[in-house]
Amino acid sequence: MKVLVTGAGGMLAHAVLPALAAAGHEVLPLARAQADVTRLAQLLEPARAFRPDWIVHLAAFTNVDLCESEQERAFIVNGLGPRNASLAAAEVGAAVMALSTDYVFDGATQAPRREHDPIGPLGVYGRSKLAGERGAREVNVRHVIVRTSWLFGAGGRNFVDTILARARAGEPLRVVDDQHGSPTSANDLADAMCALIERREFGTYHVANTGTTSWHGFAEAILAEHRVAEGGVLPSPAVARISSEELARPARRPAYSVLNTDWYQHVTGRTLPDWHDALKRYLSSRPDAAA
Repeated sequence: MKVLVTGAGGMLAHAVLPALAAAGHEVLPLARAQADVTRLAQLLEPARAFRPDWIVHLAAFTNVDLCESEQERAFIVNGLGPRNASLAAAEVGAAVMALSTDYVFDGATQAPRREHDPIGPLGVYGRSKLAGERGAREVNVRHVIVRTSWLFGAGGRNFVDTILARARAGEPLRVVDDQHGSPTSANDLADAMCALIERREFGTYHVANTGTTSWHGFAEAILAEHRVAEGGVLPSPAVARISSEELARPARRPAYSVLNTDWYQHVTGRTLPDWHDALKRYLSSRPDAAA
């Protein structure tokens, strides 16, 4: 199949592009410099020329806190962008896949969220991504919405690299312990997306690595696994537990944003690995991993 991918310069694209190629698909990657997803005409031109079977929309404004002060930008990129990708796909007879987030839920209920559970985003980022979901659905019946959580991987900013950089610099580590979710590998998510493309069963899916932790628990696991990989070279700083209120970030986060992935597992026959396994694989693949 032919697949057009937006947001080709981002972290998730760093995993998705090789996964699509390995699956035998012909891929047209479009970075922001090649196509501004907020301008429909800039998507229509390459879509008409390439005639893809799928448009995989990865472009997004993902700085959760900055979204609070740049609301117009957030809704144009995260809301209008997926709609434009979906319109372009419909124009050329293609299906569309758009990425969304666990932040469309309020996190008030401590039970894994299913695809059709009530939504209630707490901040601009979540509301803008929800607008993108709705836009993509409205204009193209052949859509797949993939909600995921706590993404980490090569090719972009992520929590794993941030924790390791601060530990190496000897900075104090203060991490919230009252937000719970499922850390998810970009590589595992990319493989899952390929599986959904092959299935062509349209709808909304929750996709995340299995297992649950807090950001504090994730930070401690990162340091522990990396010390093992490096033979004890990395310092062992204490990770202080703090509350979301103490951290005082501009955007509110859901306290419990674990996603129920049963639907994805039923449709594809696959289950993503536990997040501990995903973390080990990511750390072993980093350039500074022990030989």
